[in-house]
Amino acid sequence: MSSTPDGVALDDGTRQRSWTELRDRTNRLARLMRDGLGLAPGDHAALLMSNRVECVEIMTAAIHAGVWLTPINWHLTPDEIDYVVRDSTARVLFADEHYADAARSCQPEVLLLAGRELDRALDDAGDAPMDPSGPAGGPMIYTSGTTGRPKGVRRHRPASLASALAVQAAGGQAIGLDGTGPHLITGPCYHAAPLMFAVYDQMNGAPIVILPRWDASEALRVLVESGVAHTHLVPTMFVRLLQLPEAERAAFRAPELQLVLHGAAPVSRPVKERMIDWWGEVLVEYWGATESGVITVADSREWLEHPETVGRVLPSFEVFAVDDAGERLPPGSEGLLYARHREVAELFEYHGDSAKTAESRLGTHEPGAFTIGDIGRVDEDGFVYLADRKSHTIISGGVNIYPAEVEHVLQEHSAVADVAVFGVPDDEWGESVKAAVELKPGTTASDVLAHEILAFAREHLAGYKVPRSIDFEAALPRHASGKLYVRKLRDRYWKGRERRI
Repeated sequence: MSSTPDGVALDDGTRQRSWTELRDRTNRLARLMRDGLGLAPGDHAALLMSNRVECVEIMTAAIHAGVWLTPINWHLTPDEIDYVVRDSTARVLFADEHYADAARSCQPEVLLLAGRELDRALDDAGDAPMDPSGPAGGPMIYTSGTTGRPKGVRRHRPASLASALAVQAAGGQAIGLDGTGPHLITGPCYHAAPLMFAVYDQMNGAPIVILPRWDASEALRVLVESGVAHTHLVPTMFVRLLQLPEAERAAFRAPELQLVLHGAAPVSRPVKERMIDWWGEVLVEYWGATESGVITVADSREWLEHPETVGRVLPSFEVFAVDDAGERLPPGSEGLLYARHREVAELFEYHGDSAKTAESRLGTHEPGAFTIGDIGRVDEDGFVYLADRKSHTIISGGVNIYPAEVEHVLQEHSAVADVAVFGVPDDEWGESVKAAVELKPGTTASDVLAHEILAFAREHLAGYKVPRSIDFEAALPRHASGKLYVRKLRDRYWKGRERRI
């Protein structure tokens, strides 16, 4: 942490914490969890809270207390929130007033609200640091559940708190989060990347600035006024930034900005090229998942030299593609991608679901190898290229069609703001390709426009990949992480059918 005790360590625009206050509150929160609330090492707690300083404090304290902490997506329905609380076996739920009703409806064993209630509890808690030789906790974040019920992911934990903190700090440094300047959280703290990247950066000395909610103009203002060095964005944020008025974009200058990590969803080549032209070579793309953390990284120069790569495999990992029989494919061949950590034999498990954990593994002939469900290839130089998610593959007439390829083309049409491509039932072909399109503001949906977009697709795609039809949607159901809830679009077409492919 920083050597300036009175300097600002956390700032959400409403509340601030100095480094001294952060240390004290981290210690007291950890003691509250262990001594006041009776959470033993390995027990579970959950977090249902707006973007605010307590999100970072509680996560950091859980790591120190040896407790698994599950941040909950506040966009979920009350039933879905209740499912996560119960499935995670969380005995304690931390919330704020904004989500107090949803939190109470879960009837947790203990509910603590951020603000006066939590602060009073901290006043009564001890302030002694946790034993560095004791066990570490960590995040148990639920997968987004774009195709079904989410599951909690528990990553491998080092043997002690001291070693866990060292590993996390080193992991941050490996991807450029070296604590050299303020880190801006742009996305929701319930998502793994915005919260944990910021926590790792802070372990290396970076103060954290938190946007309460995403707003493109506000993000530009904070990047400049706070002298932000590091941040994390998702591709939909790039699109929103590029849609700002030209004068506003031209006026943006952020000389302190050194690193803009991005991942979580595919980015189209023209969008990324425009961002690099605008912001310079500060963009760093990564590929990974809640299960694995970051597996590959590509800085802007590497990406320009290897367009559309999601990065070169980090030294701590091995990545390879396999065929339908689970056998390794040679470099450059496309298949289901598997990764293996070179030092940790079993990198993660799904909470309470040994079958799902086993399903993610390749087999005894490739011990430790796991998949996060992406289809792609690895070239001779170790750069990874993605085609799509296995679960998204459309099989039409026995031919595989990858929606991401079609989406990247449709995104380039001048009227399209966002697009999702998926399979719908077809009595002749099994499945046919459907596109759901969100139009740019000021554009009117019409049959003529649909024909224009499909004609544009035919210019750039093989005929069998072109959508058979387009539905115009007011807004696509995207997770705040940038991932699309495909099932919310797809399920309406498969209702009443036994199969989903």
